[in-house]
Amino acid sequence: MAAAVAAVAAAALGRGLRPSPSAWQLRGPLAGRSRLLCPAACGGGTPAVAAASHQSGAGEGERYCMELLRKRDYEGFLCSLLLPAECRRSAFALRAFNVELAQIKESVTQKTIGLMRIQFWRQAVEDMYHDNPPQQPVAVELWKAIKRQKLTKRWLMKIIDEREKNMDDRAYRDISELEAYAENTQSAILYLTLEMLGVKDLHADHAASHIGKAQGIVTCLRATPFHASRGKVFLPMDICMLHGVSQEDFIRRNQEKKMRDVIYDIASQAHVHLEHARSFRKNVPVKAFPAFLYTAALEDYLNKIQKVDFDIFHPSLHRKSTLLPLHLYIRSWKKTY
Repeated sequence: MAAAVAAVAAAALGRGLRPSPSAWQLRGPLAGRSRLLCPAACGGGTPAVAAASHQSGAGEGERYCMELLRKRDYEGFLCSLLLPAECRRSAFALRAFNVELAQIKESVTQKTIGLMRIQFWRQAVEDMYHDNPPQQPVAVELWKAIKRQKLTKRWLMKIIDEREKNMDDRAYRDISELEAYAENTQSAILYLTLEMLGVKDLHADHAASHIGKAQGIVTCLRATPFHASRGKVFLPMDICMLHGVSQEDFIRRNQEKKMRDVIYDIASQAHVHLEHARSFRKNVPVKAFPAFLYTAALEDYLNKIQKVDFDIFHPSLHRKSTLLPLHLYIRSWKKTY
């Protein structure tokens, strides 16, 4: 693990450090609101760890998964590097599998084609559990992970089923529907990661559930500018209606203050889940903590969005954080999340 930690830390060292800002303090028109988020500020990193994707001993399939993650899920790539060596390769495969499913919706023009691709992965998982994976790099690597860590089939199928339901181009009816989607995708990945780490603990499962929901909410927020540019908005309709904001307002960027109110409420819910996850920290086995390093990236985004007064379209939200590798290293070293 030391080599992986060194690779992650290398991205931040030598760039000059700035002091981390204190807990969030609301400014501007939102100053009258109750205290929202109080995560420690986190930065992020540039791909100086790219060399790790060609580390000695990595096979072609593993390199394929690592490169896919580096390009499409950079934060997940960094977090996977910091897992114990015996489960790192499996984590790359699992997250690459998730990326393959996640990009289906945006890569097809017809829903039918997307459903066919999802069916391919459903059948692929069935075949993996019969030791007959398709000759596709991610599928082969995931099959090896299943064999090594005895991963539960049910969680993999939940991810596939939820991605299939999400093929419809419609907004979430309410925040609960978004949370359910996150539970069956992001939380499921964390449950599988805990299996890789050999952790079977109820408190760890509860923490994973809340972290996954927070990640799903943050992912929805982060994707909003991209979706809006394509004439689509998937933010929970109940919160939009509460503030009198329509999907068209987000597409045309009308009613700026009301849009910020919507984003404030949604971001607040992500923070609530992070706080719930941390409420279990004293009872969660230390062995489980590496699975939860993603909280650093979530805090980073929530910190940044508060600083711009919940302007979801602010350019700073699209910049890669330069200190994330260092913050991940520190959390890994301190064994916390």
